[in-house]
Amino acid sequence: MQMDRLLETVVRENASDLHLTVGRPPVVRLHGHLADLKTKVLDSDDMVALMKSITPESKQAELSEGGGCDFGFSFGDASRFRVSIFKQRGDIAMVLRRIPNKLLTFEQIGLPEICRELIRRPRGLFLITGPTGSGKTTSLATMIDYVNQNFDRHIVTMEDPIEYYHKHKKSIVNQREVGTDVKSFAEALRRVLRSDPDVILVGEMRDLETIESAIRAAETGHLVFATLHTTGAAKTIDRVVDAFPVSQQNQIRVQLSTVLVAILSQALLPRSDTKGLIAAYEFLVTTPAISNLIREGKTFRIDSMIQTGKKFGMQLLDDHLWAHYMAGKIDAEEMVDKAKNPGEVRDKVHKLGRTVGRTELDTEDSVP
Repeated sequence: MQMDRLLETVVRENASDLHLTVGRPPVVRLHGHLADLKTKVLDSDDMVALMKSITPESKQAELSEGGGCDFGFSFGDASRFRVSIFKQRGDIAMVLRRIPNKLLTFEQIGLPEICRELIRRPRGLFLITGPTGSGKTTSLATMIDYVNQNFDRHIVTMEDPIEYYHKHKKSIVNQREVGTDVKSFAEALRRVLRSDPDVILVGEMRDLETIESAIRAAETGHLVFATLHTTGAAKTIDRVVDAFPVSQQNQIRVQLSTVLVAILSQALLPRSDTKGLIAAYEFLVTTPAISNLIREGKTFRIDSMIQTGKKFGMQLLDDHLWAHYMAGKIDAEEMVDKAKNPGEVRDKVHKLGRTVGRTELDTEDSVP
């Protein structure tokens, strides 16, 4: 079993992930679904050999001490891979996420057009959110590349690990890898303000210190991009505020209301009309009215403000999912799975005289 052969297959088939674990043949994720490769079932020795073939010694030590490690590496000119290795039932398991070398454009990934205007701003906090595997990194890379091509800025990124490589274009791009170039996101953010940055990218706001530092950097005149594992704009604001002690939450609401530029919350779904994936977005632009809601802690009213804010480029995730469904681009069950309000979306499908998936038909048929 050779890792090179497996990675060649991933690149050739345009798969997004490669899963390797004991007791199963190698598995690829293709257009959102898992598929076995027609090779042997992996055993413990195979997994150790495959792991050692790509893992630096420092990361092997981290794996044996802590039970897991993450890193990125280039597979020739074809692709980069982000690797997660962990122990399970005493054996090694690995997941390799393919990161295409080619940076995509706004049009290719369907980013809202207003993003171009918002990322021209000299300061503020731009949050990209969504579950793991929803394409946050790709959206961020597209935005950073747009700034890099069109403006003379000093861009500093903090990533764990570095995924897309950016060449210097009109901007200078310095990319810092957490664990290799710097100890932590919080440490990187503490030091970055001394390096005359214009644009700062924080790969993930994992802890209170990082969130606090990112808000401070946005307040002091920098454009800060950051990601969070949340779904929907309102939940993202709640998540940021709730990370702080109760005594600080009012102050953070005030700070957020002034620094927040936009929240892009996204989901990635398999297409039903062609092969591949399609993104659905929820987009919040901070208007004076939205700022007031954040300051007053009335995030429960944000969804209705997004719904009435279409002229500012805003949209709700469920509305974008519905538009994709009505255009025949996604299946009803995929839409319901990714929706923020699945019950409402399901009812809308029923009103059209359609059903959601085979399982629902089976359930309905079995009711006496």
